[in-house]
This record gives sequence, C-alpha cells and structure tokens, in this order.
Amino acid sequence: MNSKIWLSSPHMGGNEQVYVKEAFDTNWIAPLGPHVDGFEKDLYSFTGTQAAAALSSGTSAIHLALILLGVETGDEVICQSFTFSASANPIVYQGATPIFVDSETDTWNMCPQQLRLAIVDRIAKGKKPKAIIPVHLYGMPAKMPEILAIAHEFEIPVIEDAAEAIGSTISGKCCGSFGELGILSFNGNKIITTSGGGALVSDKPDYIVKARFLATQARDAAPHYQHSHIGYNYRMSNVCAAIGRGQMEVLNDRIQQRRSNFDYYLNQIGSIEGIRFLIEPAGYFSNRWLTTILVDTIKTNGVTREDLRLAMEKENIESRPLWKPMHMQPIFADAPFYGNGTAENLFEFGLCLPSGSNLTEGDLERVVKVIKYMLKAS
Repeated sequence: MNSKIWLSSPHMGGNEQVYVKEAFDTNWIAPLGPHVDGFEKDLYSFTGTQAAAALSSGTSAIHLALILLGVETGDEVICQSFTFSASANPIVYQGATPIFVDSETDTWNMCPQQLRLAIVDRIAKGKKPKAIIPVHLYGMPAKMPEILAIAHEFEIPVIEDAAEAIGSTISGKCCGSFGELGILSFNGNKIITTSGGGALVSDKPDYIVKARFLATQARDAAPHYQHSHIGYNYRMSNVCAAIGRGQMEVLNDRIQQRRSNFDYYLNQIGSIEGIRFLIEPAGYFSNRWLTTILVDTIKTNGVTREDLRLAMEKENIESRPLWKPMHMQPIFADAPFYGNGTAENLFEFGLCLPSGSNLTEGDLERVVKVIKYMLKAS
C-alpha cells in the first residue's frame, strides 16, 4: 500500500527539542514558566497586538473571551454558521444562545449583509446580541472592515476566531488583531502546533490579565487557596509553550510552504472544468492552512466531491468535506439562523485537499493524479 498522505500533519522545525530540553533540564514542566512568557511575547509581537495569554486550546480562548465580555445565561451571541463546532460550543457553556449567520461567496466567511439582518431582527425581538464571532476559515480572512463597521454601528464587540489563520492579513494587518479579542489555535493539525493549545490576544492588556487569572483557577492573592471567582484550568504548560517557541521560528516558512501547495494545485487542476478554487480578494493574504476546492457536478459529468474523497481514500490519501454548517448540526437544530443557503452549498460541493507544509512533490503529484483520473483530465 502507498504511504499515508495526511490532510495536515504536524511539522517540526528543529529548535522545538532545544526549548523542550531546556524545560526538562530546569525541571520547569508545570504550567507557567519562562517559555510561556516567551511564547506569549512571540504571539503578540507577531500579530501586532498588545498582549497574549497562552492557553490549553482555542476553545478555552473563546470561552474566556465570552466571559470577559460579560456573556451570561439568557444572552445571545452571533456566530458564523460555516465553522467548526468549537466556535459555537462555548456560547452554550455560558448558557447563552448562538445566533447563526450565513457566509458570503468571496471569502466563505460571515456575510456582512446577513449579519446586519440578524442584528436588526434580534433587537426587534428584544434581544441585542452580546458579541459577534466571525471566523477566518482555512486561513482566508473574513470581511473584517465591513463586519467591524456593522459591529461599531450597533456597539457590539467582536471576538475574532483566527484559529486557522495565524499569519493571514488584510492590507498587512494580521488576523486576530481586528476584534476586541482574537483567538488562535495550535492544535496538531494547525499551521503551527504546540501539540494542543491556543491563545487569546488583544490590544487591551486588562483583558489578558483577567484571562490569565481566570485560566489559573481564579486563585486570589493569598498565602492559602482562596477563590472569589469561578476559575478554569486553561493555562498552557511550559513544555507545550517550549514547542510553540520553536514553531514560531518557522511560521513564515510554513505559510510559504502551504501557499506553494495551493499554487501547485491551482496550476495542475485549476483549469479542469467543474473545479473552482477560493481566490484571495484584493488586499487579502491567506496562509492557505488548507487548500479547498468546489466541485460542480454538472460540469464534471456527475463526479461529486464525495467521489473524489473516496477515490483518494482508496489511495491512502486523506481529504475532508468542508465544514458542515452549525445550523445543520443536530445539537443546534433549534438555534436561529439567518442566511440564503451559501454555507449549505459549500458543504455539499466543497473538499479540503492535503495541505501539510511537509508534503513532498511526490505527495502532491499523487493527489493530483487521482483527481485527474476521476475527472478524465490530462
């Protein structure tokens, strides 16, 4: 059998082991420590924000962001429907209701027009949303200027889910730095990883100070264990942060490698009838975390994205459908949704191709060979 080609596997740079060894040599294994401090500095320096908190996951970062913005039981939070469930689940943790908003076709992210409709309608129903969560899917920035203008008009804070988009920019400004609070993820499949982990970034250091407090079980300043607030075990360990410091050193290289994957696929199969790629709008820069395509079954003589996925699976190649929208998920069946079917179409026709920064030219050739064979292209 051919060797496995993964969708997006971890890719170490070399110095991760140096930093981890330092953590072991100094016996600084537990949460907090110099590598946590260093990793946080790397993150806020890279994103152009004022402060960062290294956490156990991107999900925990979203949860803390909601807490910092005062989201409570009975509140409503607007969330992009076309995303992974981690964008929406923390809303429910707080006892609030997610209000899902559809995507637009330029970036596949939150549609500003549908966002406005949702806000106006929720206010008319007596519930002004407490926050807005747009997501930069697959590394492509959402339409943040338009989204922020609407958020400012209605005075609703934005939590920017940049879990998949570290290094992506709009007019040179980094994703994660647009909103009141920004979310990053370092899960094993992300463009850089700490094995598991995430971060909260912001231009308001007071938010980050409070996030760190809450993330370490909200322990009061006392010689004994005293707690005046509910806290969480959400801090990143010094060892995981050591991995992150090594990964930050190669982040720009990883972005270039992912973008090279996209360019290769576009050059090889971009002209095939029925295959469409997501192209960057003017001024947008995507880290191309995952290369994605839409498969038009009318133009491919009935060949579907599922046909392509299964054909690659037979060749030991991992691919994946685009995200199933949250408003289509059983757990969120009763949540309000504002849209016109864009996200549903993306899910039906979209496919993620292998996109790891450690893919070889031979790996890419294998993927393209399967697609061309299925579509009878040369």
